[in-house]
Amino acid sequence: MNTVYNFSSGPSMLPEEVLVKARLELLDYRNTGCSVMELDCNSPEYLELMDECETALRALMNIPPNYRILFLPGGISTQFSAIPQNLMSDHRTADYVITGQYSKKAYLEAKKYGDIAIAASSAGASPTFSTVPELKSSDFRPDADYVHICYNSSIYGTRFSKVPEMGSIPLVAEMSSCMLSEPVDLSKFALIYASAEQNMGIAGLTVVILRDDLIGGARPDTPAVLDYKIQLQNRSMLDTPPAFAIYMMKLVLEWTLENGGLEEMKRRNERKAGVLYDYLDSQQYYTAPVDIKCRSMTNVHFVTGDAKLDEKFVAEAKKAGIIGISGHKSVGGMCASLYNAMPLFAVEKLIEFMTDFANDNTKLSGY
Repeated sequence: MNTVYNFSSGPSMLPEEVLVKARLELLDYRNTGCSVMELDCNSPEYLELMDECETALRALMNIPPNYRILFLPGGISTQFSAIPQNLMSDHRTADYVITGQYSKKAYLEAKKYGDIAIAASSAGASPTFSTVPELKSSDFRPDADYVHICYNSSIYGTRFSKVPEMGSIPLVAEMSSCMLSEPVDLSKFALIYASAEQNMGIAGLTVVILRDDLIGGARPDTPAVLDYKIQLQNRSMLDTPPAFAIYMMKLVLEWTLENGGLEEMKRRNERKAGVLYDYLDSQQYYTAPVDIKCRSMTNVHFVTGDAKLDEKFVAEAKKAGIIGISGHKSVGGMCASLYNAMPLFAVEKLIEFMTDFANDNTKLSGY
């Protein structure tokens, strides 16, 4: 089998050890005689799987006892509706910070349920969303039930360099593309949520971690499957849970713990990102069109300045075994996602290809 380096922003590359273990257990999970995908969700084996996944996540992220964890089917778009329906219980107001497509989608969905304001936005940056606003407490309405941010943008390659200070206003953060990439001080957040396919596992599962005081305030017309209190009472199993996605996440969590935890993941990820950004800053063929103060550690966006040349880069990279490197269709260019499973030597292989491509493909004047 040819070696392939998967730089996709999601579904992301998985650790080889995780894939090997999943293959070995695929037909017979813990001597049950059936696959994990065939387990009855009320069976002792399945309930044990759920408990082990939660225990591993709590240990890995050092989750305080006053925070609850939900393992919910589907992607983060469902939470764009669930969050305002559960959290806008006092003033029916919320403030959103717009730093990309997902934060904009979350804002538009929340507008259906109350008084939603844009507290700050980087839409007017050049290029669009190439930076993250510097936030201060006066940007937010004091009666806001919560403030919503997307902590890291896989599309635009930006991130918040520090957690905004909210005072007493609950801070909600979408963290799909940076979850488990480094330690998180959960005490600064009221709720974080992330889809599993970016760094935690496979598609089909969303994790919600929320503080106890946010539970029980859902609007009366909130569907049961979106009501966090009802989901907690049912151990995230109001719907048939995505058993295989939870199983894969458990394996990824255990792999991460075995490999040094989040401090070690941060060290590795800073090293990988540093090597790639150092290369980008050392030459003039490629450009990283992101404010240096808010560059993402997990998603590195770069362009040649010529859309046709970018297309050629992606096509030739695939032939060289470098896949998933294409930027999102809304921004074009290239994006290298450097999630936990991505080894440093793969980043070095990418840089080697980038160098060869630049030497072999002269730009037209004006680029």
